Amino acid sequence: MRRFNKNLIISFLIAVTVSGQAICQKTPEKIKPLVEGIYTADPSAHVFNGKIYIYPSHDVEAEVPQDDEGGHFQMRDYHVYSMDKIGGKVTDHGVVLDVKDVPWADKQMWAPDAAYKNGTYFLYFPAKDKEGVFRIGVATSKAPGGPFKAQAKPIEGSYSIDPAVFTDANGKSYMYLGGIWGGQLQRWHTGVYNKTLKTDLGKGHENEPALSAKVALMKEDMLSFAEPLRDVQILDATGKPLLASDASRRFFEGAWMHRFDGKYYFSYSTGDTHLLCYAEGTSPYGPFTYKGVIMTPVEGWTTHHSIVEVKGKWYLFYHDAELSGKTHLRNIKVRELFRDSNGNIKTITP
Repeated sequence: MRRFNKNLIISFLIAVTVSGQAICQKTPEKIKPLVEGIYTADPSAHVFNGKIYIYPSHDVEAEVPQDDEGGHFQMRDYHVYSMDKIGGKVTDHGVVLDVKDVPWADKQMWAPDAAYKNGTYFLYFPAKDKEGVFRIGVATSKAPGGPFKAQAKPIEGSYSIDPAVFTDANGKSYMYLGGIWGGQLQRWHTGVYNKTLKTDLGKGHENEPALSAKVALMKEDMLSFAEPLRDVQILDATGKPLLASDASRRFFEGAWMHRFDGKYYFSYSTGDTHLLCYAEGTSPYGPFTYKGVIMTPVEGWTTHHSIVEVKGKWYLFYHDAELSGKTHLRNIKVRELFRDSNGNIKTITP
């Protein structure tokens, strides 16, 4: 989705010198791709019925020139994968949803997520509509491995990319979404779509608060928002919003939420600086205080992840470009996530 890969050493130094950052967790072992038959990315992992299910995007070679708006990411369908345990056999449940079966969608089925409630499994996905605007769709199934049937229209009031649904202990579910540059979040900053904004708000806005991910409570049917989208505010240690110029800490895309020891952990990608970061709060709405780096840059360009607990241990699902060496043809991986005694996530160096 971007032009080039920054110097990894510089990004690493940024990661370990940020104030309040935990000591790096050294993991020298080679992490193998979970799937090798096709290219997969953006893995959203969940535990359903005691089994691990992974909902990734499906990278394809479309021979489209690379640009900052992600035109070369031309994904057309979704597969679902499952494992009985970490390190176990990975089962491919096949194509569970194709863009041709989504009435409102035209192309670019990017990073999805999944959820379960009241006997139904939900697959949430972004796609460009017939006018080239990213919306968030939803499809349903009675089985976690699909197949899924899409709703006739996208979620009303939705836009941009990277939906992630978090269900709290009280049963309430929240959707987080958004991505700048190709994710079009900047085009909605006034509440009205402005297609002229290609990557950000432009010169003169660098010292303003960074563009925020969005969050909304879901209705009980999990098919629509119960309220308008609101900003997910990320603050520095002094309580001030992170600025647009703070490219090593500000939100770019790939939101994820998990809860640990009574606290809410909002994690995300910084995009063009290739870091996975996280912030901590006391409510699923935030505000969240920036805490540090989860993972330094992987091989490739984009960074997108999920964090899930499996049998008392926590795992990071992510992707890199080991198999192809191309930024738009990626492969998903998983590795254990570690914390210090205060719950701070230890930085992983891939």
